[in-house]
Amino acid sequence: MSNLSHLAKRFVLALDRRKLSQSMIDKVRDLLLPREFELWLNMPLIDQKHSVLVMRRFLDRLPNAELVAVRASLLHDVGKTKSNLSVCGRVAATIIGSRGERFSSYHDHETIGAQILREIGSDETTWRLVVGESANSEILQALHEADNI
Repeated sequence: MSNLSHLAKRFVLALDRRKLSQSMIDKVRDLLLPREFELWLNMPLIDQKHSVLVMRRFLDRLPNAELVAVRASLLHDVGKTKSNLSVCGRVAATIIGSRGERFSSYHDHETIGAQILREIGSDETTWRLVVGESANSEILQALHEADNI
């Protein structure tokens, strides 16, 4: 899928301001470690909704995935919170590239997210998947495909 197509779809999804259902929030709470859930709650609504969509798509591809991999599907964009960019800012960062601290932070969100997860005590498999490191190429591929909306 082209980067432009991906951007357009993410932008349209961002326009939907409906909140997640309480039952979905409870499901996420049940899947994540307590400190991971705190991080997830602090993600913007657009990222929370995207993470749930990615988790569902990931589980469609690997229904028997280990819990630590499912956690990675929910937390794969947690590093984006450091850039503190709006939807339009994210589009600009994608088009312009890694110019300036916030745009660079946005582009480095996987590394930043993995570091955050290491610092709070997430499982090594979870943070390695977030940064794109794993000996299991099947899981990495499924995660990549699930995120390629």
